[in-house]
Amino acid sequence: MQTNFSEDQLKNKDNKSSEKILRKCVHCGMCNATCPTFNLLGDELDGPRGRIYLIKEMIEKKKTPTKKVVSHIDKCLSCYSCMTTCPSGVNYMHLIDHGRNYVEKNYKRPFYQRVFRDFLSKTLPKPKIFKFLIFFSKIGQIFKFILPNNLKSMLDVAPKKIYSKTLKFQKVYKAERKKPTARVALLIGCVQRVVSPQINESTIRILTRHGVEVTTMPEIECCGSLNHHLGKEEIAKETFKKNINMWYDEYLKNGLDAIISNTSGCGTTLKDYAFIFRDDNELKKKAKKISELTKDITEFLDQNLKLNFKSDKVTKKYNIAYHSACSMQHGQKVHKQPIDLLEKTGNKILNIPDGHICCGSAGTYNILQSDIAKKLLKQKVENINKVKPDFISTGNIGCIMQITNGTNIPILHTVEVIDWYTGGPKPKSLSSLL
Repeated sequence: MQTNFSEDQLKNKDNKSSEKILRKCVHCGMCNATCPTFNLLGDELDGPRGRIYLIKEMIEKKKTPTKKVVSHIDKCLSCYSCMTTCPSGVNYMHLIDHGRNYVEKNYKRPFYQRVFRDFLSKTLPKPKIFKFLIFFSKIGQIFKFILPNNLKSMLDVAPKKIYSKTLKFQKVYKAERKKPTARVALLIGCVQRVVSPQINESTIRILTRHGVEVTTMPEIECCGSLNHHLGKEEIAKETFKKNINMWYDEYLKNGLDAIISNTSGCGTTLKDYAFIFRDDNELKKKAKKISELTKDITEFLDQNLKLNFKSDKVTKKYNIAYHSACSMQHGQKVHKQPIDLLEKTGNKILNIPDGHICCGSAGTYNILQSDIAKKLLKQKVENINKVKPDFISTGNIGCIMQITNGTNIPILHTVEVIDWYTGGPKPKSLSSLL
């Protein structure tokens, strides 16, 4: 794609990066073939190729974003399926991030939108506040019929129940061996630690059982991706900086072999810290190291540990549908590892038709773009039903919460399954299965 940025514009690091990305695009349209919103809405501007043109025009000509342009950009899921399909290696992820940041700085949204997006920005990354909101949502259900659509959507996706006990994290979990084979830091997250603390519990159990010492830092509440994808660049960067400095200090003082993420959306962002701070002289080195250390839990288990699978632990064989979260398969390019691990349990792992298509969760997308999200969920559940699984496994809490709203088939995190088959307890979500 031809670009016409001025020399002055290219002094800006984001413009310079986006210009290189734009030049790689050859207009082939293969990205549209796997784009969920293009296939659902049929509008060229709701596909990656169309959004690339909109972002180029807006940034290159320093245009004030229009309501129409913002609408098309807002409808992007950031599922990155287009990046897996693209034959030219266009990094759409960095381009859409730039576009969102530009919109946030140069477009004045309607008052209600601004207030609601600020509300999401300030509440969801804070576990204590988020837990209070879930309790409050029970009252909100009574008045749901008079609430604005966005609040209705928020109530629709709110967990129906949460664990009464929130796990109180120790600073260090010792390995169940005299000499640890590795030492890792676990990102315990914000939303996940409230709605599904058992995911972190399973992660800690399986690591310590196989000789890995685990350190947690409860003060690291959020990876920053939520604000990052809302276009709130400065707020997100403050979170990024805090995380980078804390983990880097831990790396220097006590040593870290990896930073473990068991939420694939978070892992994608952590692995992008190096790019985000590529021109920051103070943080560039630290951010690069944090990105290099970051591993999805299944990636780390597959590459670094010889797991002790206990084939006689569960006598019944199950049909497990593996849902590969977009941030996992497209964002991190981690797809085969979790499937390989699940296959070692001795169960039958089922491929979901059109498994590359998003379930509609996508961070806050199912709240802000609920109509599209519900249609994508319906498609996902229909495809899951085609393979008739006993239960579903995935690596992202957002997908778990989204798919739970569309089916009664049990769904749980992949690490819970692996923990169960290597000596851990049977997951409570599977209590109905024999």
